[in-house]
Amino acid sequence: MKIFLRVAALAVAASLSACATQAPAPHVAAQAPQQWQAPLPHNGSQADLATWWSRQADALLVQLIESAQAVSPTVATAGSRIAQSRAERVAAGAALAPSLDATASVNRSNQQSSLPMGTTSQAALQASWEIDLFGGNRAARDAAQARLDSAHAGWHDARVSVAAEVANQYYGLRACEQLLAVAKQDAASRADTARLTELSAKAGFQSPANLALARASAADGNNRYITQRAACDVNVKALVALTAVAEPELRRKLADGAAAAAGAAANAPSIAIAELPAQTLSQRPDVFTAEREVTAASADVGGAQAQRYPRLALSGSIGYGNFRAGGVNTGTDTWTIGPVSMSLPIFDAGKRRANVDAASARYDAAVSSYRAAVRQAVSEVEQALVNLDATGARATDAQAALDGYRVNYTAVEDRYKNGLASLFELEDARRTRLAAEQTVINLQRERSAAWVALYRAVGGGWTAPTDGAPAVASAN
Repeated sequence: MKIFLRVAALAVAASLSACATQAPAPHVAAQAPQQWQAPLPHNGSQADLATWWSRQADALLVQLIESAQAVSPTVATAGSRIAQSRAERVAAGAALAPSLDATASVNRSNQQSSLPMGTTSQAALQASWEIDLFGGNRAARDAAQARLDSAHAGWHDARVSVAAEVANQYYGLRACEQLLAVAKQDAASRADTARLTELSAKAGFQSPANLALARASAADGNNRYITQRAACDVNVKALVALTAVAEPELRRKLADGAAAAAGAAANAPSIAIAELPAQTLSQRPDVFTAEREVTAASADVGGAQAQRYPRLALSGSIGYGNFRAGGVNTGTDTWTIGPVSMSLPIFDAGKRRANVDAASARYDAAVSSYRAAVRQAVSEVEQALVNLDATGARATDAQAALDGYRVNYTAVEDRYKNGLASLFELEDARRTRLAAEQTVINLQRERSAAWVALYRAVGGGWTAPTDGAPAVASAN
């Protein structure tokens, strides 16, 4: 399947042409390949990526992801950044509107003149407005809006990262449990072989060397089992730290959901990937963030340029004053319009020009980062697709090898019990079967990791706002 990037190129051109209204900005090309070179898994059929976690047939995984996102400091920090950026956007927008202040004062004085000692009271409303002749304040507002959109995208990215981390840890734990079951069965088999060999050695049918080998094999099997059990315990504790679920409760849920997890692993879902990577370039939070940073940097250039031009301000006030002396009140109404003031920068030793140059340099850096983000997005999705294709292609062969080695081991074991095979043949068949068991389980783990990597690479199903609409938080 060949999937083109026309949408991505048009989105890049449109977003950056909007930036050019604030300041001269070079055209930015995404420089993405014309099509994917990796095969799409299962020809891109079946489930929807945006609701991928709920389609895993494993309710516990969904619960753990929700718990982790609720307690994640990364998500909380991203939420705080949204609040900060929203406040900065409000402050930047307020600079475009007039400001109104209320003042009040009371003073008592004696002027040593014909006027008697008295008390003067005043109250007034004062208004001021800087007229945005050259768009400096508008540029600051647009930059703040772009950074607010970026903060929203960062919040989504944090949630996607946490979900991917929890899923990887969860799948790793489930694979560890499968390996533990294999190690337990293998240790029991080795112990049984050692017991039979000891009986045969006592009867004179086995040499002491064979008995020593059987006992060593049993000890090695038990050692593998203990090591694997410790690894699973470590994985459980890591999942507890991610989700803040109490360990006893988590272990109970893991035991209750073992059957569902086994079914989900055996029937890994397929994900619909329509028009990748065009959708990827528009929905990945990091790519969207990089694009918003380009917009903000372009607006900063416009704002820096506006500081080199004249500034016009208008002020005025309306108030009431009262003078009380000798029990008599004298009231006056006051109002003023003006002054209308204009400031014109004449000489600043190159400070404002340097500010423009610095803003332009930051814009160039943002453009470079944007291009790098697009290339990285393409690379990550390509790698995930390659891994998915490879694990899918290897699954049939790995299972066929395991079935064959199991049959061979059973046959050798039967021959050994009947005295027709040596202990060395049995141990060799056991090692081969054990390696095949581990290969199948690890392959399932690799495939789950590849699905998680693809979910992460395409932005977790999050969709960027269209038609200039601000980013909105989504439950997905």
